[in-house]
Amino acid sequence: MSKRPNIVFITSDQQRADCYGFAGRRVKTPHLDRLRAEGVHAPTCITPAPVCQPARASILTGKLPKTHGVKDNGIDLRPEIGNRSFARQLSEAGYATALIGKAHFASTQTFAPRQNPECKSGSADYPADWHGPYMGFDHVELVTQGHWHKFRPPITPPNGQHYEKWFFDTVGGKDAFDLWKDETRPGTGAAQTWSSALPVAWHSSTWATDRALRWLHKRDESKPFCLWLSLPDPHHPFDCPEPWSRLHDRDEVDLPAHRTKDLDRRPWWHRASLEGEPQLDDPLFKKFRKQGTRIPDQSDEQLRDMTANYYGMISLIDHNVGRIMAALADEGLAEDTIVIYTSDHGDYMGDHGLYLKGPILYDSLLNVGMIARGPGIAPGSTVTDVATTLDLAATFCDYAGTQMPDDAQSVSMRGALEGQGGAHEAVYAEWDVSPSRCGVRLDLRSVHTGDSKLTVELQSGAGEMYDLTNDPDEMNNLWDDPAAADLQARLVALLRARPGVELTSFDPPSGVA
Repeated sequence: MSKRPNIVFITSDQQRADCYGFAGRRVKTPHLDRLRAEGVHAPTCITPAPVCQPARASILTGKLPKTHGVKDNGIDLRPEIGNRSFARQLSEAGYATALIGKAHFASTQTFAPRQNPECKSGSADYPADWHGPYMGFDHVELVTQGHWHKFRPPITPPNGQHYEKWFFDTVGGKDAFDLWKDETRPGTGAAQTWSSALPVAWHSSTWATDRALRWLHKRDESKPFCLWLSLPDPHHPFDCPEPWSRLHDRDEVDLPAHRTKDLDRRPWWHRASLEGEPQLDDPLFKKFRKQGTRIPDQSDEQLRDMTANYYGMISLIDHNVGRIMAALADEGLAEDTIVIYTSDHGDYMGDHGLYLKGPILYDSLLNVGMIARGPGIAPGSTVTDVATTLDLAATFCDYAGTQMPDDAQSVSMRGALEGQGGAHEAVYAEWDVSPSRCGVRLDLRSVHTGDSKLTVELQSGAGEMYDLTNDPDEMNNLWDDPAAADLQARLVALLRARPGVELTSFDPPSGVA
C-alpha cells in the first residue's frame, strides 16, 4: 500500500461478540452486517480487561492493565503514559487525530475534585472552547458521563464537557434529565430497563456521530486522518429511546440456554464477588456500587425485556455506523479508509444467571469480536486465530507507517486482517479488583488461546479452565481435572509467560469509575 490510509475506529461500550445479526443473535444490525460482508471478522477478539477504564487505557497505550497502571476502574491513566499513545504516534507521523464520544481514561465519579477534563467537578475548569489536546489526540469532543442512573444526579454545566454543555444548555434545559427518566410504555420490572422518552436527536449516540461527521467535513484535507468515534451504549442502564426500544419484540428475542447460577461448581471468588459488601465510605458511591453494578435475578420475561432494549441500543449504534459509512462514500474516502469496529468489553446478559459485568471472566465479558474493512482486506474473510484489542495500537501505527514505543505489548494485527495469520498463541486479560467493588480484593488473570481458556485468582491460586471447542458455554470447569492435566500445564505456562513489565505499585483510586 503506497498511500497511507485514513483510519476510522468505532467502539461501542459493553457489546458482546455475538450481538450482531450476522453472528446469529436476533439483533438487527444491517450496517454492521454489511461492514462484515465487505471486510474481515475476528470472531474471537479478547479485551485486556472486562471493565471500561483498564480496557480503554489498553487500547490507547497498547499495554496490559498492570503495565499501564490502570488495574481497575477508578484509577486515572497517568498523562505521561497516555501521551505516548497510538494517537500521539500518528499525530507525529502527520495524521490529523480526533476522539469523539466517551474517553474514560480518567475517573468521572471522583472522591475529590481533580484537574482533569473527565472529572465531574474538575471539568468545570476547562473553557467551553477547549478541544484538546488530550492523551495524544489533537482534537477531542467528550461525553463526560457516559451513563446516567436514575438515583444519581447527572453532571450538569458548568461541570461536564462538550455533550453535557450541549445537552443541558443548548437543547434539553433543566428538565431534560427528567425526560430521559420518563418511561413511554409499561415495562416488566426488568432491572435498569425502560423505554426512555429522550428524543433520539438528543441521544449521545446521535450527538457523537453528528460531531464526528462535522469533524470529518472540516478536517485538514492535506493530511490522512485517524478518528476514534466512541459511543457510550449499549452499556446499562438499558434506556433505549423510542422508536428504537420497540424495534425488537420482547417475545422474539433469544435467551441464553444456561441462565441459572451454579456457584457451587465454580471457584470461590464467583460467590464472593456477588455477595460481598463493597468497601466504600461514601453512601452514594456505595449505593451506586450495590445497585448500579449488581441486579437481582430476573425472570425470563424480564430478561427478554432487558435483551430487547439492549438490542435496540445496538441497532441505534448500527444506524449511526451507517451514517459514518455513507459519509465516507459521499466524500470519496471509502476506498482509502480502514474502518474497524469493536467494543471495550461485553455483558453477561443472563449467561449463567448473571447480568451486566463483574469479576467472573466468562467469554460473555472477555470476547468482544471485531470487524474491519479497507484496502488490503478481503471481503467476507475471517481471522481464525485468537485476537486482542490490545493490538489495535500497533495495528494503527503499522498502517500509518510508524510504530509504538518499545515498551508497548501491542503487536500489529495487520497481517491477520489481510489473511496472513494471527500473531499470538495466546492473549491475556487481567483485572486487579478493588475491595470497593465486592468487599474483597481479587487479582484475576486469564490466558485465552481461542479454543481454551484459564483464569487464576493469583493471590489464592484458585482457578477455572474451559475447553471452548467442546464446551463453548463454559459449563464444565476442568481445573484440576486429571484428564485435562496436560491442557492445564500448557495454559499455566502461558499464563506465567505474560509479556512485558508488570508493575508492583499503583496509584490509589481517585474515584469509583
